[in-house]
Amino acid sequence: MGWLDDETGLDKCAANHVPLTPLSFLRRAADIYANREALVYGQTRRTYAEYARRVSQLASALTGAGVQPGDVVATILPNLPTHAEAHFGVPACGAVLNAINTRLDVDTVRYILEHGSAKVVLVDSAIVDLAEAAIAGRPSPPLLIEVPDPEAGIPATGRHQVYEAFLAGGDPAFDWHMPQDEWESLALNYTSGTTGRPKGVVYHHRGAYLAAMGQVISWRMVLYPRYLTIVPMFHCNAWCHPWMIPLMGGVVICLRDITARGIYAAIAHERATHFGGAPIVLNTIINAPDNERLPFDHTVEVFTAGAPPAAATLAAIEPLGFNVTQVYGLTETYGPATECTWHDGFDALPHDARSAVKARTGVLMPFMEDIAVTDPQLAPVPRDAASLGEIMHRGNGVMKGYYKNPAATREAFAGGYFHSGDIAYWHEDGYIKIADRAKDIIISGGENVSSVEVEGALMHHPAVALAAVVAKPDPKWGEVPCAFVELKPGRSVSEDELIAHCRTRLAGFKTPKHVVFQELPKTSTGKIQKFALRDAAKAV
Repeated sequence: MGWLDDETGLDKCAANHVPLTPLSFLRRAADIYANREALVYGQTRRTYAEYARRVSQLASALTGAGVQPGDVVATILPNLPTHAEAHFGVPACGAVLNAINTRLDVDTVRYILEHGSAKVVLVDSAIVDLAEAAIAGRPSPPLLIEVPDPEAGIPATGRHQVYEAFLAGGDPAFDWHMPQDEWESLALNYTSGTTGRPKGVVYHHRGAYLAAMGQVISWRMVLYPRYLTIVPMFHCNAWCHPWMIPLMGGVVICLRDITARGIYAAIAHERATHFGGAPIVLNTIINAPDNERLPFDHTVEVFTAGAPPAAATLAAIEPLGFNVTQVYGLTETYGPATECTWHDGFDALPHDARSAVKARTGVLMPFMEDIAVTDPQLAPVPRDAASLGEIMHRGNGVMKGYYKNPAATREAFAGGYFHSGDIAYWHEDGYIKIADRAKDIIISGGENVSSVEVEGALMHHPAVALAAVVAKPDPKWGEVPCAFVELKPGRSVSEDELIAHCRTRLAGFKTPKHVVFQELPKTSTGKIQKFALRDAAKAV
């Protein structure tokens, strides 16, 4: 018998097993990086020692307000230092963080607060009215704590206790509530579904810890990054980045309003080295007028996700000093779960071919166990860059499930994979390329048309800033592609010219049959709202 046949005494104990939690990252940083800069917002500068002390005070103050382990604490905040503090202070008292989209309507915020049973809400002073309306009439409303923003000239309303006063009542020596089980819930994030009520996605400590660790590898990140907050902290907890940065002893540079001027200033003056954002952010940078640009002498590493970026966008931003890596994921996967990992051989490709490779969705990140493209029977589709299937996820970076919705959870996890609802194909080398959301595939005369492919062709035109393609009902073909296009300032192009441009790049059945010029409707995270465009296309 081998000696490992007898494992007597080899049990888990306090010395050799600690539940994984991102709280460990800040606790460590407060010790070894105590005097290093941790949070920056305008004139606000906080070291790691100050950051951890304020987190302790927040955890203590929440406990004093009656918040118990397992309770939900909500935030309705932009990307401010307070929001970063909440990402640690809420779980440090054993509670679950529910970061809510600041641009939602009153009815949806009311539903989220009621469904999640939030006990406390931290709300930005500029949108206190939204929170007040959302809790009006509730027999036991949550406690509202108001967060003014002096840096942006936004004062308190005077109707609620303000955050700094609430914090002052907390104990800076508060003993953090570390999870006893890494499966304990850490965060509750609601999906931005366009139909029905949003679903509550539950994260555990283990998943957030591993997602943060894995993204460090994927981003080729070294110590002391200076991270610019563009991804909203209410969107997949900014892809777990607020938890990740203390691991690296880095700086979180807060940016309330996402503008080209603000991004360039953060890069030039605050020396931002990394940020994440949707392709619309890349286009904002590319199309910025000269008076909003500032020079900088370092390469900025960018994760882009939220929608597949056009190759033309990637080709245009690279010469400006940005190295872009496409990542892909969902709220249900803690944000990014795949990355377009760069191989040495890709550098030898011609410029356009290199941009096309960068536009691929990529391969699984280190913390994921498997990501596959499968048919309805969960069999992998051929790796032929043509056969379509659904992207399936399995691994530690998948949510616990949907809160109070076991039926939806069972459906999402059927067959041992998380079903993404995203349609893609596989390249021979194993790189995935998204073709569409299942609901966005256009079936024209029996042929599948990828709206993403048509959008990519449109984006190659020099006058086009943004493009979205949806299905328009057609009596002959069933559906035909209909394009909605936002032009660059001062540029013009006709419908016929754009259709002719697409014909040089696409098969005839894939070319848009109609082009509508307008500003495209977008979510707060920069995603184009195709459900609104599908309705508009019916009237074209």
